[in-house]
Amino acid sequence: MSYRTNLFSKMVILILIMLVPVVLLYWYSNHKTTAVLRDELNRSNSNQLEFFQNQVNTHIELLSSWPNLLIHDPDIASFRRIYADSKYFDLDTINLVKRIQNKLSIQESSSNWTTKLYLYSPTLGRVISERDAGYYDQETLRGNMSSGWNVRKTQEGEDEKFIFSWITVSPYGISDPAANAQTVIKLEFDSDNIRDMLDKFKDDGRHDPFYYREESGVIYNRTSDRTLTGQLMDKLAIDKLKDVDNRTVVIDGEPYMVNTVKSSTTGWYLVDYMPLSAILKPIHQSNILFYSAMICLLLMSFAVAYLLYVQVQVPVKQLIRGFQRLKQEDYSVRITPKGRNEFSFLSERFNSMVAQIQQLFEHVYLEQIHVREARLKQLQSQINPHFFYNCFSFITSMAKLKRVDAVVAMSHNLSRYYRYTTRQERDVVPLTEEIEFVTCYLEIQQMRMDRIRFKIDLSEEILRQEVPPLIVQPLVENAVIHGIEADAEAGEIRVSGEQRDGMMILTVDDDGQGMDELARQMLLHKLTGGMDKEMGCGLWNVNQRLQLRYGEQAGISVTESPLGGLRVTLFWPVDEEHLLE
Repeated sequence: MSYRTNLFSKMVILILIMLVPVVLLYWYSNHKTTAVLRDELNRSNSNQLEFFQNQVNTHIELLSSWPNLLIHDPDIASFRRIYADSKYFDLDTINLVKRIQNKLSIQESSSNWTTKLYLYSPTLGRVISERDAGYYDQETLRGNMSSGWNVRKTQEGEDEKFIFSWITVSPYGISDPAANAQTVIKLEFDSDNIRDMLDKFKDDGRHDPFYYREESGVIYNRTSDRTLTGQLMDKLAIDKLKDVDNRTVVIDGEPYMVNTVKSSTTGWYLVDYMPLSAILKPIHQSNILFYSAMICLLLMSFAVAYLLYVQVQVPVKQLIRGFQRLKQEDYSVRITPKGRNEFSFLSERFNSMVAQIQQLFEHVYLEQIHVREARLKQLQSQINPHFFYNCFSFITSMAKLKRVDAVVAMSHNLSRYYRYTTRQERDVVPLTEEIEFVTCYLEIQQMRMDRIRFKIDLSEEILRQEVPPLIVQPLVENAVIHGIEADAEAGEIRVSGEQRDGMMILTVDDDGQGMDELARQMLLHKLTGGMDKEMGCGLWNVNQRLQLRYGEQAGISVTESPLGGLRVTLFWPVDEEHLLE
C-alpha cells in the first residue's frame, strides 16, 4: 500500500472512529427518547380520554336517574291513578298536568344538556311533556321500549343526528310494559350535547375526537376532518377494539397515533387521533439539525484531511520520489517549491544538494573519462613497439639470410602499417581494416615459414563491425609464435567469427602444440591480473582494452581448438551504432 493510501486512509478511519460512535449513540438515545415519548403520549392521551369519557358517562348516568326520581313524585303518582271517560280533562286534572309539566321543566333545566322528559299514561293514552299533553301511538312506544339506552338516527340536512333515550316503567318487571304499565317516563337527548363536549375537548390541544359505534355510526365534532376520519374508521373496523386501546395506523403513508376508550354506559367508543409527524416534529427538527451538523463536521474533517494531504503528504511524497530518482543516479531531478513554508525550504535545500552532487559527479566523471582515454592510448601505444620489434627482427634475420624479397615485402607491409597508425587517431576502426593487416602479417610470416596456411572466414555483416585497432593481430601473432613455431608439423591458422545472442564472437584457431587445461586456466588468471614479463603484453593488452571499452561482458577465452592446437576467442556486446552501412 502506498504512503498516500496509508496516511489518508488512517485519517479517514480516525475521523469515522470519532464520528460513528457519536452518531450511533445519538441514534440510540433518540430512538429510546422517541419510544418513551410515544408511550407517555399514549398514556397521557388515554388518561385524557378516560377522564373525558368519565365526564360524559357521569352526565349520562345522572340523566338516567331522573326518571327513577320522577316516578315517585306524588303528582305523577296521582296522575297514574286517573281514569278518564272522556278525552277532555277536568279542572283538577288540568292543574295536575300543569304541575307535572312545571316539574319536568325544572328537571330539564337542572342540566346544561338539552334534554326532554316525557310522561306516558297507558291508561289515559296520553303523553305529557314540558309544553304539551297529547295522545301517543302505543305501537311506536312499544318499538322504543328496551332496556338501557336506545339510539336512533335522524337526518337534519346534510348532518346526521343521534337521539338517545332512556325509558323507566312503573311498576317494574311487568310484561308488555307498553300495554300493562301504569306509568312510563322517557328521557331524550340528542348527539349535539355530546358534540358540544367534543368541541370543548378539541379546543384543548391537537385532538380530533369523535364517538364511534360500528352498528350505529359516528358522532363528529363540528370541525372534524370527516374524510380522514372515514379512512380511520375503515382501518379500525378491521380489528376488534379493546375497551382501552392505542395503536398506530398508517393512512396515505402518514402514521397516526390512535387512542380509544369504550363507554361502559352507552357502549360507544371515544376515538382520538393525531399525526405522529406533528407530535415528533421537534424531535425530527433536532435530528435534522444534528445530522446536518454531523455532515458539516464530516465535510470539514475531510477538508482538513485534504489540506493535510496537500500541505504535508504531497511535499513529503515529492521528496520521496526525488530521493528515489537520486538513488537511481538521476541527478537532474528537481522539486518545484510551492508556497512559502517549511516544505518549500526543504525542497530548495534538496535542489541545492542535488545540484552540488550533480556538479561533483560530472567533475569526477569527466576525470574518469580523461583517465580512461589516457589508459587506452597508453595500452594502444604498447602494441606498436611490440609489433615493430617483431617486424624489424624479421627484416634483420632476412637480411642476414640474403632474402631480399622477404625484406622488400616486409618493408612494404611495414610501411603500410606505419602509414596507417600515424595517419589516424581513431579509437575504433572497421574490422575489415583489421583483417587486411592480419592478412599482411600472415603473408609476411608465410615468407618466413612456407608451412603456414591461413583461412579467414568472416561475413560481410561481421566485417562491418567497428572494433578497437590492433586487437586481432596479437592473437594471430600469438598463434604463430607460441603454437606453430613450437611444432614443426603445424602450420594452419583459421580466423572466423559470428554474432550470437547479442554478442560478437571472433576466434583464432591453430593446429600447434596447444595447452593443457591447467596451463589454460593459469593463462586466463594472468589475463585478469597484472602484466608480467613472461606472458608479454599482447593478450593482456587486448583483454584490458576490450573491457575498458565494452565493460566486464567483454574479454578473452582460451580453449582447445578443433584443429588440435589452441583457440583464442574475443567476445564483446554488439554495438549496432558502430556497424558500417
